[in-house]
Amino acid sequence: MCRQRSLFIAFAGYRTKARCGKGESLLVYVFFMLAIVVTVFAAVKISAYSDAISRLSGMGSLLIGTFLLAGATSLPEVTTSVSAVYLDNPDLAVGNVIGSNLFNLLILAVFDVMFRQRKIFKVIDPQQGYTALFGLLMMAIIPIALYFTIEVPFLNVGVDTIVIIALYLLSLWVVRRKSERPEKEEGTTEVPVKEKYTLKQALSGFFAAAITILISGTMLTFAGDQIATITGLGSSFVGSFLIATSTSLPEAMTVFIAFKLNNSNLAAASIIGSNLFNMLILCLCDFLYDGSILQSASISHTATSVLLTVNSAILCYAIFSRNGRHVYLGPSVMIILFYIVAAVWMYVG
Repeated sequence: MCRQRSLFIAFAGYRTKARCGKGESLLVYVFFMLAIVVTVFAAVKISAYSDAISRLSGMGSLLIGTFLLAGATSLPEVTTSVSAVYLDNPDLAVGNVIGSNLFNLLILAVFDVMFRQRKIFKVIDPQQGYTALFGLLMMAIIPIALYFTIEVPFLNVGVDTIVIIALYLLSLWVVRRKSERPEKEEGTTEVPVKEKYTLKQALSGFFAAAITILISGTMLTFAGDQIATITGLGSSFVGSFLIATSTSLPEAMTVFIAFKLNNSNLAAASIIGSNLFNMLILCLCDFLYDGSILQSASISHTATSVLLTVNSAILCYAIFSRNGRHVYLGPSVMIILFYIVAAVWMYVG
């Protein structure tokens, strides 16, 4: 059965029929797979361009990955969450951000297990621990604001939004200062790289790929919502996992390509930065929504937001305890397990 008004059809400006025929259902799945192919291609290209920009500009992988690449791969989340606000569906907007951040941490943990011989958290720039710490502080605000917040006069937003924005700007300042020194992964030697692009070509290619990700990622989101409608999954589960997983596909591919390019710093920074940027998206939704969006969202998001905070804390531990752990894969395994717990909780609930 189809919902009377799905996110995909609402965006297009049409109403759905009461039922979806088999032909229409098949078309949705084909559309979904096509969007995946285009998104994967764009994500592969944007990772290569980001890797080149980090060297050619001299800005380094930490700054490029945390803000430039992370912002580009998070563009589908912007469309999804903002569309949810205009549909007066705060649960979908909040669930998309929480679910995307949970899935992003899962991506990093899974690749850490897959590339365990590299010991990612031991070789990345230790300064990434500070951006991860900012992420933890921002995530911890969500479960609190779901129950209590103070609305800021004239702005019509919760004080939690102002705090999150302040933390993001502070993280930008910290990363910029830390990126002023040359970065080098531990246990590696400088190897001259034959550049395939000029800085101008890399920047042009980056923005072209970012626009492609925005379009294909948005189509992926809407097709995913239609699939959720056809299969009859619950709205909370859809917002936190199906849609969130779809919009996080660019992050997954960029991390994979970054590892293939032997740029662990770029891979980790893109995930941590995406989570920070997603919190800004939540703030944008709060400005657009009539009242505090977290106060209007269901308290069912409490469990997943708490688990997101826990996984963020585990990530901080993994980075800061890089040389003090006897079992290296422990944190990544815990992040994977807590993600499974969150998925089961939302599906059952």
